[in-house]
Amino acid sequence: MGAKTYLLAALAAMGWTGMGAAQAPKPGALETYRDWAIGCDNRNRCEAVSLLPDGGAWPDNPLMVGVVREAGPDAPTEVWVSREAKGGGAVSFHIDGRKVATAQSRDGDATVRGPQAAALAIAMARGRQMEVRSGTRLLGRPSLAGSGAALRYMDARQARAGTSTALVATGPIGPLAVRPAPAAPVVKRALIPGGPAPVTLWREELTALGKFTGCTDEMRDAQPPELHRLSKNEVLVLVPCGSGAYNFTTVPVIATGIAGRRAFHFADFDYKPGWSEEEAKPMLVNVGWIAEKSELSSFAKGRGIGDCGGSETYVWDGARFRLTDATSMGECRGAWHWIRTWSARVTE
Repeated sequence: MGAKTYLLAALAAMGWTGMGAAQAPKPGALETYRDWAIGCDNRNRCEAVSLLPDGGAWPDNPLMVGVVREAGPDAPTEVWVSREAKGGGAVSFHIDGRKVATAQSRDGDATVRGPQAAALAIAMARGRQMEVRSGTRLLGRPSLAGSGAALRYMDARQARAGTSTALVATGPIGPLAVRPAPAAPVVKRALIPGGPAPVTLWREELTALGKFTGCTDEMRDAQPPELHRLSKNEVLVLVPCGSGAYNFTTVPVIATGIAGRRAFHFADFDYKPGWSEEEAKPMLVNVGWIAEKSELSSFAKGRGIGDCGGSETYVWDGARFRLTDATSMGECRGAWHWIRTWSARVTE
């Protein structure tokens, strides 16, 4: 399966498990307008990111630009630049030969805020050529093709079209007509108990686990499954189930019972992890587990340089893993910054 084919399928994955469809998270979809991608999360925070021109060669010193804005009438615009070549100092943004904004960079990244940022975003939407400079040195020329359409989409998604707060689709209506951001979903995490590490799986349990997950062959040459305590009676088992050059796949299983005779079932999720191919079997990629946060993460690259893919972060609530953050980039065209499509607030 090609990288882009996989991404279109994985990023379109919908809510999954026994929860009702109305309750399941629904991360935002991405749109592409020529050389720009844009997406919004469940709180209508929107971000547009520049791409390499379709079919264009990877530059010696890659650089990308993004425009981000929260929802709500008073939300400011921000324009950021990120470049692979790290460095500091002032950077300037030029549209059609005119310097529009400046910002201080650190480790290759800089952000323009305030009125300068709004003026820059508007100039980008209207302009033909953009240059990012450090003094007289040219750092890059991110394409502006499609930027106006992307920012018009942002105005529409945030219900700014026709108002004075819009970047492109401006109108006479005042800012009070703009809807506030929707409330963030709340996920209450279960605290992970301390104590000794779970007892290592017995040989018979490993055999049973391989059959249950369908990962027997992949387990044979991999590291043993990781075991992490979830509660007094439950253990998270991360079962290796294949690897490639830059992606390592894992099946998350919950084990219950006493060592040597543990029973297994697939971990339950309120949103299907993006790598999963079988409806009943979740599949995570480049998995991470942080017990102090009750947090399980998956990070799948569409290709090795990391300019496309998707990620999900979940929190254990005592019964299932609940989605708290998701990002994606469906175009493999030089954008190593992925767009946030879902966010939730975690409480204890």
